[in-house]
Amino acid sequence: MTIDQNLMLYTKLAGFRLVVLANRFGCDTEFSRALHDRLIEGLDAAHARLRTIMALERSVLAGDDEYAGFRLEGESEMFERFAINLLDELEIDLDTHEYRINGGDWTNASSTDCDGAEMDYPGLVALGETELGSLAAIIRDIHRETGIAIHAARIIAMRCEGS
Repeated sequence: MTIDQNLMLYTKLAGFRLVVLANRFGCDTEFSRALHDRLIEGLDAAHARLRTIMALERSVLAGDDEYAGFRLEGESEMFERFAINLLDELEIDLDTHEYRINGGDWTNASSTDCDGAEMDYPGLVALGETELGSLAAIIRDIHRETGIAIHAARIIAMRCEGS
């Protein structure tokens, strides 16, 4: 992206942060307030990454750092994959058959019994419009205007019926 595009994106994110903050005052449950707080934290993280990118762009233009171009390329690639998780995050390592939830400890997904071995990974279920409430429309607008993915899903256990 160009410097002007980054500045415009920075401004849009600031505006969305204000909208989310104002919308938070109308929340009637602790769960809804927590979702709003997580979205605000995510928007703040996007702001921080954009500030880093813009500082590296200035360094490249000034020519005062010979490695700024490489760092700028890396930061830009990471920002393209930037996503905000509002509730739960699930990481699965298929090589070791382990998973972890919300950055916690790794858990082995394999189990054996008299019927044999099986892999038992948890799953994610997206929150619906009713669970997100007024935040659903804001999330859609943020994604449409900025391209930042926002995930709102909860972990469910995937157990076989015999367990």
